[in-house]
Amino acid sequence: MKKDIHPEYGDATVICACGNQIETKSTVKEMHVNTCSSCHPFYTGQSTFIDSEGRVEQFRRRYGQKQ
Repeated sequence: MKKDIHPEYGDATVICACGNQIETKSTVKEMHVNTCSSCHPFYTGQSTFIDSEGRVEQFRRRYGQKQ
């Protein structure tokens, strides 16, 4: 690697909108994010399937699948 051209890699803090703080390493000292693994619906089990405009039923009618 060439000297004096790379940014300094060190400790960093990632701060989520929910208040969770994660310590990691990066070239940026502090980052602010909207969602993290503590508040994201996929990781917390709060995610729900939203059937917009009856698409599942429309698929079942079209291809003859019974409920």
